[in-house]
Amino acid sequence: MSITKNGGPTATQSPEIPATWRAFARCIDNPDRMFVRGAAQHDAVTICRHCPVVAPCGADALDSRTEFGVWGGMTERRRRALLKDHPDIESWANFFASHRPESTTTRLASTPCQNTRDHPHH
Repeated sequence: MSITKNGGPTATQSPEIPATWRAFARCIDNPDRMFVRGAAQHDAVTICRHCPVVAPCGADALDSRTEFGVWGGMTERRRRALLKDHPDIESWANFFASHRPESTTTRLASTPCQNTRDHPHH
């Protein structure tokens, strides 16, 4: 991702993703460990597993065609494969946002109660 001197996005930054997502990345303390080769990539991908910004990180890497490093839990090879297999996707940020699983709260709130003993009015 690139940012101009005035802080605005360049052509390689997705406007849907605020640049501040990086501050919340699990790899922020040692980003060099995300730029590895071979079997060490597995460890880098593991760092992403519980990262709170895995989706915007991955979307940014795909949208900006970032070539090197592990981003959003995806190796270079995985990102290349996704881009090749899905050339029709114009914005990965929008794609991920529209395919985000609904939250547990939303899912539970929309599920009718099955226990009539506890809720006789159902």
